[in-house]
Amino acid sequence: MELIPAPRAVEEPAGAGVPLGRDTVLWAGPGTERAERWLRATLGAALGLPLRPGPRDAQDCVRLLLDDTLEPEAYRIDAAAGRGVEIRGGGPAGVFWGAQTLRQLLGPDAFRRAPVRPGAALAVPRQVVEDAPRFRWRGLLLDVARHFMPKEGVLRYLDLMAAHKLNVLHFHLTDDQGWRIEIKRYPKLAEIASWRSRTKFGHRASPLWDEKPHGGYYTQDDIREIVAYAAERHISVVPEIDVPGHSQAAVAAYPELGNTDVVDTTALSVWDTWGISANVLAPTDTTLRFYEGVFEEVLELFPADAAGFSEFVHVGGDECRKEQWTESVAAKTRIADLGLTDEDGLQSWFIGHFDAWLAARGRRLIGWDEILEGGLAPGAAVSSWRGYGGGVAAARAGHDVVMCPEQYVYLDHRQAPGEDEPVPIGFVRTLEDVYRFEPVPDGLTADEARRVLGTQANVWTEVMEDAARVDYQTFPRLAAFAEVAWSRLPAPAERDFADFERRMAAHYRRLDALGVAYRPPTGPRPWQRRPGVLGRPIEGPPPNR
Repeated sequence: MELIPAPRAVEEPAGAGVPLGRDTVLWAGPGTERAERWLRATLGAALGLPLRPGPRDAQDCVRLLLDDTLEPEAYRIDAAAGRGVEIRGGGPAGVFWGAQTLRQLLGPDAFRRAPVRPGAALAVPRQVVEDAPRFRWRGLLLDVARHFMPKEGVLRYLDLMAAHKLNVLHFHLTDDQGWRIEIKRYPKLAEIASWRSRTKFGHRASPLWDEKPHGGYYTQDDIREIVAYAAERHISVVPEIDVPGHSQAAVAAYPELGNTDVVDTTALSVWDTWGISANVLAPTDTTLRFYEGVFEEVLELFPADAAGFSEFVHVGGDECRKEQWTESVAAKTRIADLGLTDEDGLQSWFIGHFDAWLAARGRRLIGWDEILEGGLAPGAAVSSWRGYGGGVAAARAGHDVVMCPEQYVYLDHRQAPGEDEPVPIGFVRTLEDVYRFEPVPDGLTADEARRVLGTQANVWTEVMEDAARVDYQTFPRLAAFAEVAWSRLPAPAERDFADFERRMAAHYRRLDALGVAYRPPTGPRPWQRRPGVLGRPIEGPPPNR
């Protein structure tokens, strides 16, 4: 059995498997419509199977049904000649994840878009697979602010997430280097903030520049399409609109949002290099009303659903430099009027305002672990990125946590120490390192550990100038991460990485069929290297958990 992520239990009883052909019918019970559509549109197209509707008791049919004795995302596949293939799910998502496993059972050709062997004999081996996820939040952050990814690329990544049973897309839409979402009441965000005149090539210390303009944004209909496409695959999309730092692109479009008594904000442009800009939002009523307007449109584009995590809105809250606030008379006046101690308190006030604003509209705020500084409302959640410490503090304070420590699951970090590794950034995080990542920190009580909603891998795109670079940095490590997020693995030191590598040998063929430009186990191909493009290696091992 070469499934990824590894299922909880697999039986291979004696007997024949289930042949599939043009006469195979698909019966779908109530609540399984999304999996039914996906099977016909994707698996059927890949293998040339019409999968027409048919009776539940048809010989060797494929049956989809809900089973309330299973956990919501759990599934059970039973394939036997004469009885057909039955996929039971505890909920609609469980049936869908079972359909993803069925695809793997049918071989790499099932991952293509059209048949490559028309008429070839197809069969599902005699199997009983029982499975359910360890974590509810199994996420991927996709940074489209630093390098824009066209809509088709985002839809492709949603398909790749679904193939690995990941269910949360953290959509990083705004930053100093670009604003990627149309806001109708503020058209300059699309006209000005969505593009920069040139781009640093490599780390910010690199002397190289790409001198052509770079940009793009998603129209509101693009966003609706992305959200709907994700929902068909049981994936929640959590938008991130950064406040109060990482905001130079917005200030370049609307200078009144910046600290105008300190800097001439009318002279600012969208930032063309990497790092953390000092141009942060001014703590004024004008800024608050502006971003309330932004979030009003964001809430309409990303509606809350009863299932998944669509009630969350990410507000960033990280790496807010305070120099301009320190020099600003207006900021000092605000601190005094609010009875705050210092600029750190001002940032906490800023986040607290939007925490309350979102909560009043039935939504939940989530932000990077800096938002813990100064205290949080009970419903807010934390993305722990600066190691495990923020997650531990948040869980102990009663907040839900998504574990995504940069030392382990930042996929922009280099995958090997060799000089051929393109644009070396951060720690060396090999495929095995990611496979041995443990999302739940040591030292939590059982109640505190339950605060860990799950985990997330982050794909920051400063040094990923195109889709091929994103693929290279993301895969195959995302497959290892998916198994960590889904499967109930033993302690990190006890995990059978050799078995995972064995199963990856089959999975690479699936990735090939999907057209993923992954890093081969032997190292980068010649065209995947970036000789002479400087990175920022960090030496030494990551901290203990």
